[in-house]
This record gives sequence, structure tokens and C-alpha cells, in this order.
Amino acid sequence: MRRRRKYLDQRQSDSHERWLVSYADFITLLFAFFVVMYALSTVSEGKYRVLSDSLVSAFHSKTPNTVPTAAQPIPGVVQLRKPGRTAGEGGRQREQMRGIGQDMLRVLGSLVQDGQVKVTQSNRGVSVEINASVLFASGQAQLRANSNQALQQVARILSTTEQVIQVEGYTDDSPISTAQFPSNWELSAARASSVVRLFIENGLASERLSVVGYGPNHSVSANDTPEGRAQNRRVTIMILAESPGKVVEIPLSDPAQMP
Repeated sequence: MRRRRKYLDQRQSDSHERWLVSYADFITLLFAFFVVMYALSTVSEGKYRVLSDSLVSAFHSKTPNTVPTAAQPIPGVVQLRKPGRTAGEGGRQREQMRGIGQDMLRVLGSLVQDGQVKVTQSNRGVSVEINASVLFASGQAQLRANSNQALQQVARILSTTEQVIQVEGYTDDSPISTAQFPSNWELSAARASSVVRLFIENGLASERLSVVGYGPNHSVSANDTPEGRAQNRRVTIMILAESPGKVVEIPLSDPAQMP
């Protein structure tokens, strides 16, 4: 009788400890779940390979490895790539823009030496900054007769290129209020338009050209001296390094997921 009771007590004790097996399995699956979530939070080919090998080894699965590689898109993830140029293309473009800048210096050399024209190159493109006194009389937007020759030479150089050209007008902060120009905004835009009109008359395609009037904004010098105000009155011919890309609408991967 005592032996039977001891046997029953031992069986009862074993049945009470069986929950540990299920609990251990649950903890293992929960750990694997969080490992997967962490790996997905930082997409990396190396981490995918390590995770896949670890799961195969842990669960003795014979399922073939189908982890996406770097050349394969990850399912359910919309990958957006910014259009760009290769290093070779970028270098060729920089050389081309440098050549345009050197041509501008050649035809405007005397004005550059006098400090009336400044030619610079940046990532944005080549900038030809012309003092307004070379092109216009005070408070006027009609080109001086003696400025046409210099601008025609500039137009001749630009006609051999394909870049987009933006002509920008600037003024000082001295207020103007006339019937033709109620403010410096109108004056700066009208001056830039006069330069664009001359370019079109000399063979440049109008779709390559644009006009921007900044008025007294973006000054290059303080407006508290006559010299500073003179420097701020200018027209900049900007030869842009790269034309705007084609506008492409980004499709939704799954419209049902929209809120």
C-alpha cells in the first residue's frame, strides 16, 4: 500500500512539471519573433544571412534559403532611388561648365578686369554677374546701346550649349515708385526680362530661359554706402548645371493601406 502511494505521488509530480516544456517552447518562439523584428528594422544583406542561418540551425529546417539579396527588391517595401549621375558623367559636366566659364571670361575680359563682371562656378552651375550700371540707366529697364555687343557675345556662347539659363535681377534697397515700376520687384524682373528678350532675339530657344526678380533681397553688400548699393544692383546670368528631371508620380504599393 505504501509503495503504491509513493508511485502515485511520483506520477503526480511529473504531470505538474510538464508545463515547463510548453513554456520553454513558447519562450523560444517569442525570442525568435523578436529577433526577426529587429533584423527587419535594419535591412542588411549580412544580417539577413546570419538570421537565416541561425533559424535554419535552430529549427533544423530544410527549407532553402530565399533571403533577398542586395540586387533583389524586398517584398512589400517601396524603394525610391534618387536619379543621379555616375562619377564619369559628373566629371565631364564639370569640365563642360568650366569651359563655358572660360569662354565667358574671354568675351567679357575687359569688364571682368574693371570689376563690372564676375564669373564663378559652383555645384549649381556657372554664374555671370553683371553690374546693372553696365546694362541700364538708373531706375530704367531698357538696355543701354553699348551693352548689346557684350550680351550678344554671351548669347553666342550660350547658343552652343544645352543648359537651362536663369536670368536673375537684383536691386538695392532704395525705394522706387513710378508708374512703370511701383517697386523694386517690378524693376528687377523687368531688367532680367530685357536680357532674356535680347537672348531670344539672338537665337536662344525661349524654353531654355527663365526670369526671376529678387528685388532688394539677396544683397551681396551692405546698402549703407553708395558703393555697396551699386554692387547690389546687378543682373546674374545663371547657366544651370543640370536640367530639371522629369516629374514622375510615385504609385502606392497598396492603396488599401492608406488611412
